[in-house]
Amino acid sequence: MITGNTSAEPDQAGGRLEETETTGIIETAETAEVTGSAGIAETTGITGAAGAPKRDSTNVVYIGKKGVMSYVLAVVTQFNHGAPEVTIKARGKTISRAVDVAEIVRNKFLTNVSVKSITTSTEELQAEDGTMVKVSAIEIVLAR
Repeated sequence: MITGNTSAEPDQAGGRLEETETTGIIETAETAEVTGSAGIAETTGITGAAGAPKRDSTNVVYIGKKGVMSYVLAVVTQFNHGAPEVTIKARGKTISRAVDVAEIVRNKFLTNVSVKSITTSTEELQAEDGTMVKVSAIEIVLAR
């Protein structure tokens, strides 16, 4: 259950994704994921609708409206806990913030981390009025 002000939008698997600005809790229709600050999702072994394996979202940092350093701390924390790679995901206006996070991590905090891959895409979301809206998305994978 999420309390406080939340913004809801569908995730890539078609479920509902909700994140609060104060607690950093992310919840989908299939499972609830308790996260640390800055929206770090940690799940394992989740299956999708028809029993097909759902993409594991471990070590993913979702970029939102918080300050850049909150997300930098989240990425650095994941690497310090032994993660071999961390994925930074963002949509729309927060894409530039995701790039800033990746560059700050690489240049200021963990100089042994490199960009493994960058994927851009377009996602269709349903607006409040029912119309379909196309939104740009980016996924940056950092690896040691």
